[in-house]
Amino acid sequence: MNPTQALLNPTSVAVVGASADSTKLNGRPITYLKSHGFSGKIFPINPRYDEIDGLKCYADARELPIAPDLGLVLVGANRVIESVQQLAEIGTKAAIVLASGFGETGEDGKTRQAALRSAAGDMRILGPNTIGLVNLTDGIILSASGAMEMPEFNSGNIALVSQSGGILGSLLSRAMARGTGFSKLIATGNEADLEVADFLDAIADDDATSVVALYLETIRDIGKFRAAARRVAEAGKRIVVYKVGRSEYGANAAVSHTGALAGAAKVYDALFDQLGIIRAENFADLLDIPAALSSGRMMAGKRVAIVTSTGGAATIVADNIGLTNLEIPRPDPATAERLLALDLNDAVLDRNPIDVTLAGLRPDLFRDILRILAESPSFDAIVVVVGSSSIGQPEVVARPLTEALEITDKPLMAYVSPDAPGIVKHLNQSGIPAYAAPETCATALLSLQPVANVSVDKAHAFKDVDCSDFAKGALNESDSMALFSRFGVPVPKEATATTPQQAAQAAAGFGGAVVIKILSNEINHKSEVGGVAVNVMPENVEAQCSEMRDHVASVTSAKIDGFLIQELVRDGVEMILGFNRDPQLGACILLGAGGVTTELYQDVAIGLLPLDRTQVQRMIDSLKCSALLHGFRGRPNADVDALVETVLAFADMVTSLGDRLIEAEINPIFVLPKGQGVRAGDGLVVIA
Repeated sequence: MNPTQALLNPTSVAVVGASADSTKLNGRPITYLKSHGFSGKIFPINPRYDEIDGLKCYADARELPIAPDLGLVLVGANRVIESVQQLAEIGTKAAIVLASGFGETGEDGKTRQAALRSAAGDMRILGPNTIGLVNLTDGIILSASGAMEMPEFNSGNIALVSQSGGILGSLLSRAMARGTGFSKLIATGNEADLEVADFLDAIADDDATSVVALYLETIRDIGKFRAAARRVAEAGKRIVVYKVGRSEYGANAAVSHTGALAGAAKVYDALFDQLGIIRAENFADLLDIPAALSSGRMMAGKRVAIVTSTGGAATIVADNIGLTNLEIPRPDPATAERLLALDLNDAVLDRNPIDVTLAGLRPDLFRDILRILAESPSFDAIVVVVGSSSIGQPEVVARPLTEALEITDKPLMAYVSPDAPGIVKHLNQSGIPAYAAPETCATALLSLQPVANVSVDKAHAFKDVDCSDFAKGALNESDSMALFSRFGVPVPKEATATTPQQAAQAAAGFGGAVVIKILSNEINHKSEVGGVAVNVMPENVEAQCSEMRDHVASVTSAKIDGFLIQELVRDGVEMILGFNRDPQLGACILLGAGGVTTELYQDVAIGLLPLDRTQVQRMIDSLKCSALLHGFRGRPNADVDALVETVLAFADMVTSLGDRLIEAEINPIFVLPKGQGVRAGDGLVVIA
């Protein structure tokens, strides 16, 4: 048995610090294990008792007749290390350490936590500072928490993994009240050893689980988390995460637009998107979305039918669905004809929402309506609005809905308009996701849209290039362009000059209008100091350079190295391409609407390295400005393929430079008409 399985499904458990008083915290675990039918061996350990609840009690772990699969450690922080060491010495596979007073308390606690991990040796640890683990599939309660004081649990196919024990208890009580069932409940605590990624990896192989609800405060090992999440996705299971701790890191110190735009929350969004993880925008979503996913039903399209006997409530549901990309179409003529043939007086059956009025009180008619909608080609999901008239007769709604489940694989869900928790629980336990808030239906339906492929495209081969010849510090634009070009990023024709006269001579060879830029590695944003002139004819270059030099010198004390003359790029869509490094998640690439309005519009997409073509294309498609790349209002189609290759080349540069790269940005990067490629318009690079 591997260590994680020893935690999830042990055949023997040692309860260290067990009490004979079942009303005390230390007395609960044995009571929980026995009352919920644990069939394995239980070994109480406490030198003060000979027997607990009919079980022989041992003075310490070294007296046990066998090495148990699992040790549940209930003693205080001052005795934990010794107890863990004893369990490790006899060959225990894993231990759950409930005690607090470790890494969460400060430096002294971190020292104790390190000692705890050392004492465990090869034995794996869940915790410390955890409320434990519950395997509801097999009735194994490995916890001392009062949150487990329930006569029975709703078993289901949702695994709940939480970095907070209190949050796990809160979600458990809410779920039990509404009839939502779990397969596994895991509170990871301080993660001195085993962390969220380890349990995601185990859940990927758990036949009893199809959905993971994850309360996440931090990711300790991004590579490990990424690999585990991909395993879960490849197993056909979904992850829904509620991530807290949206901090503003490093933005104030950033000299590029990218640093300001790539906030921590957006970087996590990018990670979750890459891995096919659904982000819960509010706490309630962490139960509501998994409840919808647990049915295993997905929408084939975007069309929703709403069936109601109360018009106002249906209007609210429809309004919220209408705020999404989902559709609420009228029934097609054939479906409308079948509905109208039911000949229900006062019912509005050929529109959507489909108002059945008092037909909702007649199970036979309600059943016929649901069958017609289930069989209709017009709809991909059905939402039933349950009115107050059914409070005393929940079966009137529940039975037709459960029967409809048998004749279709379309998602069915219910919004219960009155305050009727009993109906909500009854429907959920019947396999029909039911919600007490009208907004939730839209959120749940969105989670049932087809899932993007999260597999890694191996088609792009990383290009590693020696860049040791580039000096430390901020590069001037000429050197920045040289660095980009080395990795295959297309740059415009350009020349440098130290004097206005030299600039004019260089411009004469360009054969047309040029762009003039002040050349300095001490000026990050040249346009803000008047250091850029566009569409300058060669005969005007000398005068323009002289005027620019004098003006820039009057507004800044930065050292001026000369001038950069570039070909004038026309007819391109202006975008921004940049790099930022998240302190937790690592290097990421930002792509978005570029030019001087970048921060105004904040239309950006972020991708974490490594990137592939599929991921870059998804980044492009997610942008509002992507319409400009696809013939918006008569514009020519832009060279999107060239943009994809340029983003990958830029990503290669970021990877190759590694920790040497502090900042890098191209703004704008011009995406030219199809077949003409892209050009880097302006570059900024800072190297350590």
